[in-house]
Amino acid sequence: PIERDARLADEASQREVEENEEELRQQLEGDLAPSDDDGDELHDLDEERQGDAPVDLEALKTRIHDNVRSLENYKNLPDEKKAERSRSDIRQQLVNDCATYFGYLPFLINKFLDIFGHSQTIEFLEANETDRPVTIRANTLKTRRKDLQAALVGRGMRVEAMDKWSKVGLVVYSAPVPIGATPEYLAGHYIIQSAASFLPVMALDPQPGERVLDMCAAPGGKSAHLAAMMKNSGVVFSNDLKRERLRALNANLHRLGAHNAVVTAYDGRQFPTVMRGFDRCLLDAPCTVSAAIDSRTSVSDRTVSAN
Repeated sequence: PIERDARLADEASQREVEENEEELRQQLEGDLAPSDDDGDELHDLDEERQGDAPVDLEALKTRIHDNVRSLENYKNLPDEKKAERSRSDIRQQLVNDCATYFGYLPFLINKFLDIFGHSQTIEFLEANETDRPVTIRANTLKTRRKDLQAALVGRGMRVEAMDKWSKVGLVVYSAPVPIGATPEYLAGHYIIQSAASFLPVMALDPQPGERVLDMCAAPGGKSAHLAAMMKNSGVVFSNDLKRERLRALNANLHRLGAHNAVVTAYDGRQFPTVMRGFDRCLLDAPCTVSAAIDSRTSVSDRTVSAN
């Protein structure tokens, strides 16, 4: 029953993500009215996309890279080229082309350009199109990574250790059985967790015997990681604002054997009135899904939906 409840909670969370993605897709296609912030940009993009002629993706990609080179070398361009198009005109075309090719809203492309610059934005967008491997975290409260790896390989999985920077991560390249239904998974020897979510806990570096607060804990992967690094000593206060997410949180903590965890459901701003005296606090706040990147959608799928 605990696993079933956790699965239902995860499915509800996934539906929420899909609904948000569908809303963004409908805004892009014009089915829903865009917000005030991106309405003008979407209108300009729609005008450029009008017409029955299909988009030439190769030509579009070539123009994207040409515009990046022009922007990064703008001061050295001939005067006649600068007279034809200003820097802002080239950037606007780059934004529209990237939105069409990669399938993002223009305001996100602008944000990426502001953060990363021109070349790194294109590298970032292209990297998002590659499939990310499934990663799992070995639960050191119950097993060692090499023992878990040997057990999974014995089940026909192709598993490799993430040796470069993680002592507990494993990459699953192929599996003849569902990763979330093996005896090792049900026994709490590992949790399916993205490699990026290891980093907040590693940066926090909790020590045995400390009092640690995980402010946004559900579904429990990071809290269980905290408990493992603390060797089940001290106390991990696993908090989440939404009570409906506590089922999955409790289920994962029990399955993974995090016996030093206390589950709470408070608004994080209320904690100073509830308790104090934490040695460390982890606040890996949930995103709004407005910029969630999912590699399950290919370049062609993004372009078709954008048009």
